[in-house]
Amino acid sequence: MAGGSNNAQAALIALGAMAVYATHDAIIKALGGQYPSHQILFFSQLLAFPLVAVILLSDRSEKPLRPVQPGWVAVRSVCVVIAGLCGFFAFSQLPMAQVYAILFATPLMVTVLSIPILGEKVGIHRWAAVIVGLTGVMIVLRPGQADLAAGHLAALAGASASALAAVIVRKLGSSERAVVLILWPMLGNFVLTGAMLALAYEPMPLGDLTLAGMISVLGLIGGFLVIVSYRRGEAAVVAPMQYSQIIWATIFGWFIFDEGLDASTLIGTVIIIASGVYIVRREGSSGTSSNQPVIAARMRPETVTQPKSILLQRLWPGRAAAGESADEK
Repeated sequence: MAGGSNNAQAALIALGAMAVYATHDAIIKALGGQYPSHQILFFSQLLAFPLVAVILLSDRSEKPLRPVQPGWVAVRSVCVVIAGLCGFFAFSQLPMAQVYAILFATPLMVTVLSIPILGEKVGIHRWAAVIVGLTGVMIVLRPGQADLAAGHLAALAGASASALAAVIVRKLGSSERAVVLILWPMLGNFVLTGAMLALAYEPMPLGDLTLAGMISVLGLIGGFLVIVSYRRGEAAVVAPMQYSQIIWATIFGWFIFDEGLDASTLIGTVIIIASGVYIVRREGSSGTSSNQPVIAARMRPETVTQPKSILLQRLWPGRAAAGESADEK
């Protein structure tokens, strides 16, 4: 009974996290209509440094910040940068519901990428779910019936990059310090988007800079809530809560951005969600997956880029150690 109660609490916390993330994305979309996406990402990263610095400085380890596996850390950092840039651009160009529908395909891509990178063996049931889910993506994109815009391609690239970053995190395991996995993608984002300001820049008033800062705050809050939800309940219960974002996308899209939810997007999204939930449930069952790569994806690129131990240990002492050992099982 206690386990069921914990799962219910975890699901509610995860739903709250997804509401926070949806608000985060709505602000990105609102600013995206006025400023280049790389500029929004630059200032959100810049204003996140004071918050993240407190977490990083609290890491008392004397180990160097040089990666143990620099090649994989570099590839993952590039993936995180690509996922951020593409995600910000996609939200600025497309209806929120369409972006989410495409990003929901990330667990499907994780399943495929886990084969060459993790040596994962995927059975016929999960392969069937992947094929069905990708069919849902094609329904959303409607090739031949609707023009594929740069936003669609960016969303697909962002989902692919997020999936690869998630699988690499699982491959690295505990060999890399959490601070290394946080710091290098942040620096990569900061340097690249800062350089891109020379290509396109629009002056931002204080109010819009405040909104950019809110993107950082909401990202950290959402990430923390996701961490807590995974500590409270089973991953197979928590992970599907990400799909509640489509509800918030519909609400924000309707009331703020004058966006509707067309039939193709709705049908494709339902198919993608069904296949994703099936894969997560399948991996959560005993003996199906030794690596659980989809569950390890943790729903969002932001959560993939922010390893759990440091953040949780600083904000919720006493819980991080138990959670980390459980994650490695």
